[in-house]
Amino acid sequence: MALKTEHFNLNIGPAHPSTHGVFRMKATMDGEVIVEMEPVFGYLHRGIEKLAEQRTYTGITPLTDRLDYLASMSNNLAHCLAVEKLAGIQVPERAEYLRVILAELQRIASHLVAVGALMNDCGAFMTPILYMLREREKILDLFDMVSGQRLTYNFMRPGGLAQDVPEEFMPALQKLLEALPRFFDEYDQLLKENEILLARSKGVGILSKDMAVNSSASGPVLRSSGVKWDIRKADPYSIYDRFEFEIPTGQAGDCYDRYWVRMQEMRQSLRILQQAVKQIPAAGDIQTKVPALIRPPVGEVYSHIEAPKGELGFYIVSDNSIAPYRYHIRGPSLLNLSALRDMVIGWKIADAILIFGSIDICMGEVDR
Repeated sequence: MALKTEHFNLNIGPAHPSTHGVFRMKATMDGEVIVEMEPVFGYLHRGIEKLAEQRTYTGITPLTDRLDYLASMSNNLAHCLAVEKLAGIQVPERAEYLRVILAELQRIASHLVAVGALMNDCGAFMTPILYMLREREKILDLFDMVSGQRLTYNFMRPGGLAQDVPEEFMPALQKLLEALPRFFDEYDQLLKENEILLARSKGVGILSKDMAVNSSASGPVLRSSGVKWDIRKADPYSIYDRFEFEIPTGQAGDCYDRYWVRMQEMRQSLRILQQAVKQIPAAGDIQTKVPALIRPPVGEVYSHIEAPKGELGFYIVSDNSIAPYRYHIRGPSLLNLSALRDMVIGWKIADAILIFGSIDICMGEVDR
């Protein structure tokens, strides 16, 4: 005889802001199975978009650090590209290469946290994430070397960079690039065919290609569903058209594919870094002379980059003053979360934690 159970509501989260942030899943349960889910995004009350409308174009840069605070260099780059496009500012050659180097290092650092934290959600307590934090620390050492900071860098400027990298940076970078392939192989040996990871992630939380496109997903979440879309290739910015690299894509769009795509993207970032180190001019300007108070002409602009979590875009309206008239941010975490409901319905609570973790969000860019 089948047992009849009543549905009940279960609130999952919010968690501490430094983990999955002020996010709550209001789930309707049939036993352990999720039959309905309402995502409640919560608020960090930062109001970055409105704060930006009261600041100078250069003064906005520290605010962008607080969006995806695991990818601050990428946030800096996206903002600066938008301002440069709006104001017609050219960037020196050496600065362009250094920007790409820093952005790809940031992508690897972000993906290391994403994969390591996902393994924690999967039940592999601490070992994988400690392995991955080990290499992330080496990248943070490089960021510390150039900017004096390890999380929020405030290093890029409209027109270039705040300063050139020190003499010891390039040798330290080269040493890291030589070591990374061995560490990537070590991660694969540890995880790729791990029976717990396979059992927990294969076929779980499937995001179909159509659903991914219709929900405006981007980044690894989109590519794991089989959509070969990367802004570095589709709409090249900076000097990305000078580098050879592939766009890894998944097939099933499940949690395993989202893990696998990020692992492959780190290898492709390494390819870009190796090429950039060979091509970068040994010397040259790193900053175009721009006024202390930039006044772009009246107009509007949208500029976007392929950030570690997906398409990070900035829409700016200028009225020829020293601050933007309107400033809007397209955060990939916010859009990628919009598919979560469809991904978790029909799965159990333990699966929902893994599905949520596989999206890899940062609440700083979800806040509105």
